[in-house]
Amino acid sequence: MKHAPQLKLLMTPFPYSIDLEADAARALELMEEHAVRHLPVTDNHKLVGVITDRDIRSMRAGKSPGDADYNPGVREMYIHDAYIVDINEPLDEILLNMAQRHIGSVLVTRKGTLAGVFTSTDACRGFGEYLRELFPQDGGDDEAA
Repeated sequence: MKHAPQLKLLMTPFPYSIDLEADAARALELMEEHAVRHLPVTDNHKLVGVITDRDIRSMRAGKSPGDADYNPGVREMYIHDAYIVDINEPLDEILLNMAQRHIGSVLVTRKGTLAGVFTSTDACRGFGEYLRELFPQDGGDDEAA
């Protein structure tokens, strides 16, 4: 019998995070160094939101306060009302909420502590694998109709 995929098997576990007082350049460095596009934001080790590479790049592209080498802080651009779920939350509920809210990431906690990040890329990968499991390809040479 097949079971629905579980969040804990699809998320990126033990993600890197950035402090609320860090600057955008440091956040981008971390993202590039670890090949991620979302970083949980913490304040005194407490999860407070998320920042994305897109947020940083768009703010820096518009520049402002004195321009030149304008390097805004994470505090100025992080998403403070990030979608945060418990690791045991049903995946179908999470996916439907992501679609309804038009968001690309979810912060995952276990007993109130950051445990992972689940992104739309993780969702696509998981759904693709699930479909392959349900409908295995026979590898035959079907002719185009």
